[in-house]
Amino acid sequence: MEKLIISPAPHIHGGDSVRKNMYGVLIALIPALLASFYFFGIGALIVTLTSVVACVLFEYLIQRFILKGNITIFDGSAVLTGVLLAFNLPSNLPIWMVVIGALVAIGIAKMSFGGLGNNPFNPALIGRVFLLISFPVAMTTWPVVEPLSMKYLDAETGATALAAMKEGSAITVSHLDMFLGKMGGSLGEVSAIALLIGLAYMLIRKIITWHIPVSILLTVAVFSGIMHAINPEMYISPVTHLLTGGLMLGAIFMATDYVTSPMTPKGMWIYGVGIGILTVVIRTWGAYPEGVSFAILIMNGFTPLINFYIKPRRFGAKQLKNNK
Repeated sequence: MEKLIISPAPHIHGGDSVRKNMYGVLIALIPALLASFYFFGIGALIVTLTSVVACVLFEYLIQRFILKGNITIFDGSAVLTGVLLAFNLPSNLPIWMVVIGALVAIGIAKMSFGGLGNNPFNPALIGRVFLLISFPVAMTTWPVVEPLSMKYLDAETGATALAAMKEGSAITVSHLDMFLGKMGGSLGEVSAIALLIGLAYMLIRKIITWHIPVSILLTVAVFSGIMHAINPEMYISPVTHLLTGGLMLGAIFMATDYVTSPMTPKGMWIYGVGIGILTVVIRTWGAYPEGVSFAILIMNGFTPLINFYIKPRRFGAKQLKNNK
């Protein structure tokens, strides 16, 4: 006899298929992907292809030979994880490190929990953080922007704006260059305008809602703005916070992951505000210049708790109580 297994509330249903949503997000990533290819050249292409192929291959091998279940590599989730992992890596990272990151993202962060829909933490961010902790020099050696460059491992390197801030150096990149993407960083940390185009596409297609991106960006702007107003010489401006590092990428594409983020609008606000506060705190006082990945993963851990306490009002519950 078949059994009906129901997960804990809240239960929210979306009509779109997993494949449709995954490929919708991939389409939204195209402007930023093209921008990374332009600004970082062949290195961005090599890192992205390596990450995607490795993620798809590891998912297939695990499902085929270890789990011995259904093969789901065509639903787009492994490809999306590969692209997002690449977006969190510098374009001059050695291929073997990219492969290790893909193995951690798929094998540990995703498949060890049962596959898509069961992972408590964003797989791409787990892969990034593992690489950052294991290979800190390689993960923080940023190639300078050299449009359509054919250099890979021998690309010229330099500090990012956030790294310069952490070292006490002057930030020489203008806000316009930050917005357009003319600055060093990971593949997905360039061109805020390209990421915002992707956000607009997902909002129009109703792939995501506005609550998480807006709550994160607004919290960072307000919190860092207050700090900057108190001491502008010590704390960078909110515009610099918004346009540098992985904030735009994290707020738009990483924190909005269906599996690891809250389901209700109120829960999304709590989640987003938490990410925003943690990001500024880690960037300002933490050991690493960038705090978005850590902030999102920490709030991923609180998502089940948020979903448990922030539930949709049951239809008719208020009226029934008043009629007693």
